[in-house]
Amino acid sequence: MALEKITEVVGTGVPVMGDDIDTDRIIPARFMKCVTFDGLGEFAFFDVRFNEADGSPKDHPLNEERFAKASILVSGENFGCGSSREHAPQSLYRYGFRGILAQSFAEIFFGNSITLGMPCMTLPRKDLDEIAATLKADATTEIRLDVPNRKVFVGEKEYDAQIPETAREGLIEGRWDPIAELLESSEQVDQVAGSLHYV
Repeated sequence: MALEKITEVVGTGVPVMGDDIDTDRIIPARFMKCVTFDGLGEFAFFDVRFNEADGSPKDHPLNEERFAKASILVSGENFGCGSSREHAPQSLYRYGFRGILAQSFAEIFFGNSITLGMPCMTLPRKDLDEIAATLKADATTEIRLDVPNRKVFVGEKEYDAQIPETAREGLIEGRWDPIAELLESSEQVDQVAGSLHYV
């Protein structure tokens, strides 16, 4: 079955600003003892959202009711750095995010996000700060990520964004998950395997 062609993501956003937000902050290591990724969403940003002593919520954007249904995360530079744990984008996806805007992304985090069909687009810091201010002023502001044209629309404003061409093509052509592509081409794989003398 062909993958969904992801040409746009539409929703509301939440600003989680800061630079060098690493994968351990996104999903602490102690929550990675799972057999599947199911349920990881509730642990996204856990240590910066909740107090260790009693589990009470801290002052964090993801704990604010007005951002409860946000599906687009807005952040800063080098988002997803640190260890290469696949659990980080999985936790964000299962939390409910379907797109991320940042100044830049760690390469492995970016790749793992794209294979979930979750566009990661970059913008200059001044644009991100402006978008964050817009969301803080009105959390209901609609955001639209236009993947084919590399545009981000926030309310009535339009921003030029960037996404590598290979990721852009994979999303809009429905070829963003290489494992799914491989499974879909099982007959061709068998034919090639059968033609190899060492298989």
